[in-house]
Amino acid sequence: MNLSVQQPLLVRHPRNPILTREHWPYPVNTVFNPGAVRLADGSTLLLCRVEDLRGHSHLCAARSENGVDGWRIDEQPTLAPSIAAYPEEVWGLEDPRITYVDELHKYVIAYTAYSRGGPGVSLALTEDFRTFERIGSIMSPEDKDAALFPRRVGEYWALLHRPVATVGAHVWLSFSPDLRHWGSHRLVLPARSGAWWDAGKIGVCTPPIETERGWLLLYHGVRQNASGCLYRLGLALMDRQTPERCLLRGDSWIFGPETPYERRGDVENVVFPCGFTRDADGDTLNIYYGAADTCIALATGSIQTMLAWLERYGSGPDQWD
Repeated sequence: MNLSVQQPLLVRHPRNPILTREHWPYPVNTVFNPGAVRLADGSTLLLCRVEDLRGHSHLCAARSENGVDGWRIDEQPTLAPSIAAYPEEVWGLEDPRITYVDELHKYVIAYTAYSRGGPGVSLALTEDFRTFERIGSIMSPEDKDAALFPRRVGEYWALLHRPVATVGAHVWLSFSPDLRHWGSHRLVLPARSGAWWDAGKIGVCTPPIETERGWLLLYHGVRQNASGCLYRLGLALMDRQTPERCLLRGDSWIFGPETPYERRGDVENVVFPCGFTRDADGDTLNIYYGAADTCIALATGSIQTMLAWLERYGSGPDQWD
């Protein structure tokens, strides 16, 4: 089978990188891995992971009318560790994924809280990205790369996340009646083995994207090679009514580090999206990603083109080894 991508599924913005530490109103080391949302007024908000000069991260909001430039950045951290009340945040907050939930009329932020025991999953709710209601830790370490579905599956909320075990690091799905107590854990997308590009460790990138065909997942695969780790992106499609069932998974990656700002930085050879916005046409995706753990970049793609690519180049669970 010809696995090459004839047309790029994600196209880099010519102004990349669109945000760097030089944009920040206070001293920082790097800015990367932002959650993203289109606000009611049509503007774009990025909730960026910001690493300070100690190496600890917090979250800071940047707002833009067009989602590309003219960013207005909060003068102080937007969501910083609250160690007295939430000791699991002692070493910082990382990699937010934002889901707007109609039922709650709120945004739900799934983020990594870096505790003394390792990274775990925490949730916070907000209406305005000014004040936040923390739910706190919901998954014990080591666990990260969490993203909430925008509506209940049956009676329960559903969350994708990536616990780490001795047998590998795979994508799991868990359910909750109240966003606080989680169970019914199910492995839904395993890392492949051997020489595959996504062997050993994978994780969800952005929150799941609802389409008429199912839930489109953008995920990252981490391949260990002689020079270190290489982060690239792939696609999968989950059943719309039973998202624990994967219908198709792309055999090849669709996007990887190629440009200097993706290949060189604090962590080389990394493209890592945490958020997207969808244009008014319902098809165009704006994918915001961290590049080399150093800056923020933008790529655009088409939902319909991605679905067509999965139909042509994807495979079912019986062909993943």
